Amino acid sequence: MTAGSWLGGGAAVATLTFDVDAETPILAAGAHYAGHQMTMSHQSYGPDVGVPRILDMLDELGVPATFFVPGWVARNRPGLAASIVERGHEVAHHSYAHRAPTSMSEQEERDDFAKAMEVFAAQRIEIRGHRAALWGARWQTPELVAEHGLSYDSSLMADDRPYRIATAGGEIAELPVHWSLDDWEQYAFLPEPHIGSVIESPAKVLELWRAELDGMRHYGCLFNLCCHPFLSGRPGRIMALRRLVEYALECGDVTFLRCRDLADAVLADPALTARPVPKPPVYP
Repeated sequence: MTAGSWLGGGAAVATLTFDVDAETPILAAGAHYAGHQMTMSHQSYGPDVGVPRILDMLDELGVPATFFVPGWVARNRPGLAASIVERGHEVAHHSYAHRAPTSMSEQEERDDFAKAMEVFAAQRIEIRGHRAALWGARWQTPELVAEHGLSYDSSLMADDRPYRIATAGGEIAELPVHWSLDDWEQYAFLPEPHIGSVIESPAKVLELWRAELDGMRHYGCLFNLCCHPFLSGRPGRIMALRRLVEYALECGDVTFLRCRDLADAVLADPALTARPVPKPPVYP
């Protein structure tokens, strides 16, 4: 195991993160889907039913979480972000319209990033971190995060432990993600647009995530779980998520943190040396 002060003396750190996408990923795939009532209702279930249910579960278990919210969602549901913060959790930047930066020009990404920041500023929601829509960061994304004064990003996959990135605007913490810890790959399904085609058993998903948690406890890693309220907020799935959190608490060596608090620990860890800003490979 590689020890670091960011671990806080435990075997692993767990960040429970919820991407409150609501209708945005579907509308980003095509504005005409706004006319599909079933599809829109499928997505609105997330903030309207899933988020309150998740907040209650977190209260009952006494663990903190981070909710990544697109600016469009916060603007169209003005009380949503505040309701999350009031319960002691974090709201973080998740684009404005849930368009992946890799699908936009450099200027379009800048404009989208700033537009979301303006929504949160108007609602007096302090933003400390960012996650790219679809985890589709561009090579300039870390620089953009630092330019806006944020302390962390959570979109990349270069490690299974947090690391620091030295940008021109200062160091930021990277809290890496991975597809194996994303409920989208387990539960997402719609006839149109195609967002996934397999609905897995929550029992299988619980087994997968427990195995990852045990491995990360062995190696001293970050268990950065990404869930979507329109998926994991459903009854059988949230019960599996509850059992996962209960198991982690029973282990006694897993620390639950909001992403912003973990980022502070990472940036203060003297054992971590900042990596240069990633650059695209030259090929061939």
